[in-house]
Order: sequence, then C-alpha cells, then structure tokens
Amino acid sequence: MPDLPHLLAFIAAGWLLNLTPGPDVLYVVTNSLRSGVRAGIVAGLGITAGCFVHIFAAAVGVGTLMATSATAFTVLKYIGAAYLLYLGVRMVLSRAKPPADLDAAAAAVSGERSLKAIFLGGFWTNVLNPKVALFFLAFVPQFIAPGADNKALYFVLLGVLFNLNAIPVNVGWALAAGWMAHRGAVQKGMHWLDRVAGVLFIGFGLKLAFTDAPAVRIGH
Repeated sequence: MPDLPHLLAFIAAGWLLNLTPGPDVLYVVTNSLRSGVRAGIVAGLGITAGCFVHIFAAAVGVGTLMATSATAFTVLKYIGAAYLLYLGVRMVLSRAKPPADLDAAAAAVSGERSLKAIFLGGFWTNVLNPKVALFFLAFVPQFIAPGADNKALYFVLLGVLFNLNAIPVNVGWALAAGWMAHRGAVQKGMHWLDRVAGVLFIGFGLKLAFTDAPAVRIGH
C-alpha cells in the first residue's frame, strides 16, 4: 500500500474526480430532483455497485482485455452508448406533470419498485461504460509500488477505497439537488430540466459511441 502522503493524495484525487460533472453526477442529480433525496442516494449506490464490478473485473484481467482488445472495447462501448441514448431520449420525451401533482408523483416514484429501478439504472450506467474500467486501470496503478508482491490485491483495496470515498460525494450531490427541488421555480420548470438532462445524456452517449479505445499502460 502507498505511504500516508501518497494515500492522502489518492483520496484527494478521488474526491476531485468524483466531483467532476459527468453521467454519474447527472444521474444522481436528475433522480434527486425528480423523486427526492432518497432516490438520488439510491442512484449513487447503484453507481457505486457498478464501479465495484469494474474494480474486481480489472483485478482478474477483464479490464486488461478491454484495454488491449479493440473488439471487446467496441462491443461494450456501443452497448453503453445505446443505454445512455435510451435514458436521454426517454427523458426528452417525458411528459410534463401539473405542479399540483409533483408531490404525489414524487411519493409514487419513491416506491420500492421504483427505487430498485433507479438503483439498477445507476448500476448499468457504470457497468456498460468501458471507460470506467480503463479509468481504474490507468489511475489506480500509479499508487501501487513497483515492488509490491501482490499488485492485484493492492489494486482491489485501492479501488474499493476510491469507490467508498465516492459515496459521500454522491450523497452531497443528492442533498443539493433535493434542496433545489423544493424551490418553486425549479418545480415549475421540472419538465424542462428533464429535457436538458436528457439532451446531456444523449451527448454523453454519442461521445462514448465515437470514443476510440485508448492505449492504456497496465502496471509500471
């Protein structure tokens, strides 16, 4: 494991990276705005669960396969792009609800089945994005000593630490968005926020679809 200064640098870098707006942040904020803080937190937990898949897959070599096989990367990136496009189009085409129905709608969407759907949406948003796996392969090994005996174990431990550190960041985004959702102007323009978020998801999907497999250096 890295020494304390390097470990603190790893944690700080992870927080900065998780604060950067992207599909994950947008997914948390959108669900929190539409369905309340609990939905936003559940969305963040789904994203965290998806990241765990990439961490353990990278440790056993699946991530390396995607980094070195153009075919594997291409197949997964198109599936991930299609999923982001699906989310975006669905939001763009969603119908506006009358302001009087917002509280009832939020209560309905916060049901167990809907929370499960929100969780799974965050999970698949991450699992189907090969750039997440490549990120872990490129970022985490920088903090593993070249002479470490069990690099795979250290990779998993640092990946888990990075992922757990993302939870309070996602909760913070959910709380901020939940607070905004109670502002009158935000409630009145909620359907426009859905459309803006949908366009952004479509943009993320198109960006992923046209992304070439980068050359990732594994290890040191």
